[in-house]
Amino acid sequence: MSKNPIDKLSGFCIVTGASSGIGLELAKLAAADGCNLLLVADRDLSTARSAVEACGAASVETLEVDLGTKHGIDTVAGTVGERQVDTLIANAGHGLGHAFFEQEWNEIAHVIDTNVKGTVSLVHKIGAQMVLRDAGRILVTGSIAGDMPGAYQLVYNSTKAFVNDFCVGLANELKGTQVVVSCLMPGVTDTEFFDRAGMEDTAAGQSDSKADPAKVARDGYDALLKGETQEVSGFMNKVQDVFAGILPDELVAQMHRRLAKPER
Repeated sequence: MSKNPIDKLSGFCIVTGASSGIGLELAKLAAADGCNLLLVADRDLSTARSAVEACGAASVETLEVDLGTKHGIDTVAGTVGERQVDTLIANAGHGLGHAFFEQEWNEIAHVIDTNVKGTVSLVHKIGAQMVLRDAGRILVTGSIAGDMPGAYQLVYNSTKAFVNDFCVGLANELKGTQVVVSCLMPGVTDTEFFDRAGMEDTAAGQSDSKADPAKVARDGYDALLKGETQEVSGFMNKVQDVFAGILPDELVAQMHRRLAKPER
């Protein structure tokens, strides 16, 4: 079901995780609509800024902070100040491969702090003002991985399970308002995700059929404009997600194991 559909975004838009991949492609789409953009990431944004400016953004600001920390979230809020945020694209997040008990706790905690705590905190800070004025749009990047028990990618999948459910629940709470909450659920996508997660030596990491991040971003962006609550990007991902909900969890976990277990 669609809610409050529009033709394009306008005004002030924040995009997190905007340095590359899906986040950068989402920022380009908002730029092409003429938005004023604040790009946020935990790494250098100079290349992203140039790419977004070339797409026609009204203005572009950048902020390099770690959204897995309270300081990072507070810095974003301080940078926004009293400005009205018309759109929040909460795309920041990262994964962590290998077996759970082989992972360092600080790395596990950072995935949880970024994907869950950082995302929810930012949505709470920015979204509360949207609710007060009864206008605004929020797009959060979840994952079809959130519907799969994630052997050898356990913490990431579990955080995305939270994000997927959080978005649907929040959208339901806000259905009597003009605030839109959409969740983009991609599958395996051709980004820096696998390198950062230490998963290049897995079947998923080595796959030749990764999705184009520009196509994934377009699917999520269109869902946000239409006011749709969830969008699984890609036909085969839709099929995979349906079967993940039908098959026994133990079987889905075994299937995921084959994709995510390191070869060495």
